[in-house]
Amino acid sequence: MSEALNGSARIELLSPRLANQIAAGEVVERPASVIKELLENSLDSGAKRIDVDVEQAGVKLLRVRDDGSGISADDLPLALARHATSKIRDLEDLERVMSLGFRGEALASISSVARLTLTSRTRDADQAWQVETEGRDMDARVQPAAHPVGTSVEVRDLFFNTPARRKFLKAEKTEFDHLQEVIKRLALARFDVAFHLRHNGKSILSLHEAHDDAARARRVAAVCGAGFLEQALPIEVERNGLHLWGWVGLPTFSRSQADLQYFYVNGRAVRDKLVAHAVRQAYRDVLFNGRHPTFVLFFEVDPAVVDVNVHPTKHEVRFRDGRMVHDFLYGTLHRALGDVRPEDHLAAPATVAGMVRPTGIEAGEFGPQGEMRLAANLLEQPQSQPSSAFTPAAGSGSGAGYQYQYRPQSTQMPPAAEAQGVYREFFAPLPDAVASPTLPDSQGDVPPLGYALAQLKGIYILSENAQGLVLVDMHAAHERIMYERLKIAMASEGLSGQPLLVPESLAVSQREADCAEEHVSWFQRLGFELQRLGPETLAIRQIPALLKQAEANRLVQDVLADLMEYGTSDRIQAHLNELLGTMACHGAIRANRRLALAEMNGLLRDMENTERSGQCNHGRPTWTQLGLDDLDKLFLRGR
Repeated sequence: MSEALNGSARIELLSPRLANQIAAGEVVERPASVIKELLENSLDSGAKRIDVDVEQAGVKLLRVRDDGSGISADDLPLALARHATSKIRDLEDLERVMSLGFRGEALASISSVARLTLTSRTRDADQAWQVETEGRDMDARVQPAAHPVGTSVEVRDLFFNTPARRKFLKAEKTEFDHLQEVIKRLALARFDVAFHLRHNGKSILSLHEAHDDAARARRVAAVCGAGFLEQALPIEVERNGLHLWGWVGLPTFSRSQADLQYFYVNGRAVRDKLVAHAVRQAYRDVLFNGRHPTFVLFFEVDPAVVDVNVHPTKHEVRFRDGRMVHDFLYGTLHRALGDVRPEDHLAAPATVAGMVRPTGIEAGEFGPQGEMRLAANLLEQPQSQPSSAFTPAAGSGSGAGYQYQYRPQSTQMPPAAEAQGVYREFFAPLPDAVASPTLPDSQGDVPPLGYALAQLKGIYILSENAQGLVLVDMHAAHERIMYERLKIAMASEGLSGQPLLVPESLAVSQREADCAEEHVSWFQRLGFELQRLGPETLAIRQIPALLKQAEANRLVQDVLADLMEYGTSDRIQAHLNELLGTMACHGAIRANRRLALAEMNGLLRDMENTERSGQCNHGRPTWTQLGLDDLDKLFLRGR
């Protein structure tokens, strides 16, 4: 067939130079691709210090020098040959890869499109040796040289023999930004290695070895910015052979682009769809529309259960049990974000030392119904709040003793609340004003959000805490409180189904029908009743009562697509949460509602005890802090 397509052309072996240039098209896209391959080789050699010199963003010169184990003189020519590597020997090694590079193609591909010089010396060698090659002839020339223990790789005139490839390079600043980003990613993966970067003779990056928690935090701040560390939550969770640690940014520290997201699997930086989906689920309820979360996370797992040989550039991985990994990541991050309280926002910048190790459900035991299972778990915890609304605690003369509770509503119900009677008690108006509490003289026992001072324009609550002034959007805060209580009520009551008078027929693929049968019990718990009528036909006989306005066919198809790709789906939960969010919005305090100090303090205390109270259901912040330093700047005090 190939000869027919190409006329009378004969099949011939490609020349080594052409074969390497084709491989270079996969591995070498720009100078950043070259620096990635060279740095990974240095790290695999056991280097503890890596110096990078760059000219013209790496197009003119890229020099990487390390103090690793080095390469012997006999192996230098092989280092530039294709399919030659010291990192794997047989198939078993490939199934448990721990090194960053192992394909044996990088140096050969680079040398085919640039002028490459490799100088190296092993610890037991009397002198160093050097090998040179150019893209023109690919002949390796070995000669003695002067060099300390370690390796230097010099790459000059990138794409000098492939001008078409060179035309696709961007401006020098753009290419250097890509190159610097690669170095930063690897610097976060290896705290035990020092990295130094110079561009056009100017020092750009100098990261020293980080052996303790404080030094690691400094490196994270140097790479991601001090603002990230100040707004990040440290986590460390280990369960069933899965270990996740690092920092996740608070929802208030989101970005307009996904440019501050670092995820590592066994020390390898990856961009994986399954990981991205799990993170997106965890932030779903707290992130403003169009914003992206920030994180630096390290995931460690048995190398035998992850395949890193999926993509030539090794940016993607494949997990043997993707569903377990997805649920673990989602559950861990969801729990960590849910546990954030106002005092965490006011705490000092995060360090590794502050990490905790949750277990059980808190460590990520989540299935497709993870969020509802979590809410059900909260119901089993003892309630510390008294049942009276805004009632002072015994012996307390301050606002700290006031508790906040919703009474049954006596006025007309909001339309959305008629969907299910169990939620009626949550839509009560705030009780009548109670005598204003007296603020304590001592600042030692002031709660995180402090004590209310006044109400501004019927919209904001002004409160004083130990740090200064707190501004609270009362509608947004009340909306989040009601939303979280509705989710707990949903978990306790379950989802009631509504049978369809005429079952809906749904045409699916055989794989989708098999998937529906496999998860039939899960669909039933969510209020759906599916029946398989044929190899590629499903019947929808019942849907959740709260989703009676939804398009059942499309919803089931989307859920099945998620189940087959990720092993889990959050679409049904997302629809339910959207409805509960609407109900909470209707039932929350409206603007221009005048509150007494006791009512304001009750709302503040509820915020301190409610998960994700820093954001409303739509991801907008519910409160902000103005410290004394901020206030002094407004009035030029101390200048």
